[in-house]
Amino acid sequence: MKNRITYYFIIGFTGLLVSCGTSKSKNNLPDISSYNAAKPIVIKRSDSVFISGKNSLLKNKQGLWELYVEGDPLEIGLTTGALSDSLLKKQEQIFFSKITDLVPSKFQQNLLRHFLKWFNRKLYTNVPAEYQTEIYGISQYTSHDFDNIAPQYQRGLYLHAAHDIGHALQDLALVGCSSFAAWNEKSEDGNLILGRNLDFYVNDAFAENKIAAFINPKEGHKFMMVTWPGMIGTVSGMNMEGLTVTINAGKSEMPMSAKTPISILTREILQYAQNIDEAILIAKKRKVFVSESIMVGSAHDNKAVLIEVSPKKMDVYDVPNSDQLLCSNHFQSAAFKNEEKNQSQIANSHSKYRFDRMQELFIENPKINPKIASEILRNKEGLKDIPLGYGNEKALNQLLAHHGIIFKPKEKLVWVSANPYQLGEFVCYNLGSIFREKKSNVAISFEEENLNIAKDPFLETSAFQNYKKFKIQNHQFDLYLKNKENIPAEFIQHYQYLNPDYWVVYYKAGLYFYQKKEFLQARANFEKSLTKEITTAPEKAAIEKYLKKIKRKLQ
Repeated sequence: MKNRITYYFIIGFTGLLVSCGTSKSKNNLPDISSYNAAKPIVIKRSDSVFISGKNSLLKNKQGLWELYVEGDPLEIGLTTGALSDSLLKKQEQIFFSKITDLVPSKFQQNLLRHFLKWFNRKLYTNVPAEYQTEIYGISQYTSHDFDNIAPQYQRGLYLHAAHDIGHALQDLALVGCSSFAAWNEKSEDGNLILGRNLDFYVNDAFAENKIAAFINPKEGHKFMMVTWPGMIGTVSGMNMEGLTVTINAGKSEMPMSAKTPISILTREILQYAQNIDEAILIAKKRKVFVSESIMVGSAHDNKAVLIEVSPKKMDVYDVPNSDQLLCSNHFQSAAFKNEEKNQSQIANSHSKYRFDRMQELFIENPKINPKIASEILRNKEGLKDIPLGYGNEKALNQLLAHHGIIFKPKEKLVWVSANPYQLGEFVCYNLGSIFREKKSNVAISFEEENLNIAKDPFLETSAFQNYKKFKIQNHQFDLYLKNKENIPAEFIQHYQYLNPDYWVVYYKAGLYFYQKKEFLQARANFEKSLTKEITTAPEKAAIEKYLKKIKRKLQ
């Protein structure tokens, strides 16, 4: 369940790291002979303010890091690395701390190594040279503590395929991203507005150093994106032309080899496209190795479309005469919608439920503005406002998002959520003023404070405090089950009290009692879980199967 879903990214990254030490691409470093490779000088004003000429990194009062860099690909890479040096090293440590947990045995590591050595043999040929160069620049500031696993550049390069390789290896465990767009009659002012949650969770530490990056490249459009240390690909972003990109994972076939990572494709669209047609042309140039929905919004077109891509084909979902677009984790275009894997995704995952919930909230809110968009992204209830329990993947707000983000492309405004998840203050940025007014040796927050959206009142409730305790106890419960230890009755009672509407608390208690052969208690808990909103059809079927087994045992 949650562990399968939230760790898909780390699994991909772990496997890649295990493999990259022996990859043939280790000798294929980017050609930087035409660039100035001098490392920048960084002035440290404090533990949260770093300056290098016009470039800067600072942590604002909401806890978001704000990065500004400019130059050619190597300058951007080196300066980003120099400014974020300590953050890079910390982020690497977060990843590597998971290796033993996710690939526990030497035998498993060896199998994965041989598979991924073959799988990634040509990855470097599918990443444009400028992005290889930028990754190389950043990699000069990563830690040497892990050089025994792979050289710095290879670790950085393979990071950008982690989303894709994890998606491929853990296809059934898709993250539950949700995104939407409204324009014309559906938008409060008629102008395009978009919102999205990036729902994946590595651990709490992973999202601590969330970065709002403002990039002024020598070639292409100036742009912003939300990212994390070491990541140059784009998962959510907007450029100065008012073009936005966000990504939602779809159902994939197992690819035969690595191609262009999705986040590199979307970075290229963000940097070089000014409208939807140009975004489509860029997408057509690249071969990808997993299936993905790319929502592209455009101020020039005042609408949004979905570019749906897979290793074998591409299609565009553009609904005529519509003023809204919704996207979860299934495909909608003619080329994909009737495929067996997509229909299975609709039937067996939580994607359709979240899609229907967005439709419901759009009906309840006839005119979308930034405040309403934030409320939709933060919504924790199910269809018809039923309680789902906190952390249920059927919710738009699963209480695990790396970030929520809202775009107003025509106005060049973007709102980025501060921690935790999308519950913190949505900090507003104006790309026009940021790129127009940036000065040397100055580092002040870019936020448009008067346009910020207040933090979610849920943060101040006892329910949220209970949810935090539940997360700790949920992990402890998993350990009890894994080790087949006795669980005190008081622990189970309190565990269920902390998140009483979440089916999982009864399901896990049922598993425990089933292990203990206390079948009446197991049946009571499994039956109680079925009265709640269970996340997926396969999980519901698994509970029903346990009940059938119990019935036979009690006869």
